[in-house]
Amino acid sequence: MPLPHSPSTFCAGCSYIDDMKELLRSTDPTIIAFASALLEGEDIDCFQMDVNMSILEGGIGIFPRRLMVREADYDAALRAMKDNDIDLGH
Repeated sequence: MPLPHSPSTFCAGCSYIDDMKELLRSTDPTIIAFASALLEGEDIDCFQMDVNMSILEGGIGIFPRRLMVREADYDAALRAMKDNDIDLGH
């Protein structure tokens, strides 16, 4: 079990990652950026996961990135994505 404040379980501005839920999965970085901006406009904190996978894949975009939100914000975040016709990719 990781320590409470280790980088694997904590992100700046967010609760512990264990309290987060996957909202969006995409190989398109523009969708992730757009979704993050929408959530920011709704005052919903989010965290991008798997961003560093591009180093391992050589930048060809085969591994999807995930956008995580707090479980308490999930329903509001889901509405924001559906209202803007964003495919959640799962």
